[in-house]
Amino acid sequence: MTDATKAVLEGGPDDLPERIVSVPVFDLDIKVPFRGGYEHFRATTRQQETEQGQLPVYEWWERTELPG
Repeated sequence: MTDATKAVLEGGPDDLPERIVSVPVFDLDIKVPFRGGYEHFRATTRQQETEQGQLPVYEWWERTELPG
């Protein structure tokens, strides 16, 4: 069973606190606030078995900094 409101994050900072996050249904890109910026992840075609069921995998692709 796939839970389309959660996804597995792959890559990015090793100390990212959450690797399973809520995502809006059908969003191909998500951004996660982290250390004064955002970590950006993109949807893949892969899925991963987790304790919360089969979830889509999103891969890290860039970081943006917040001004200030």
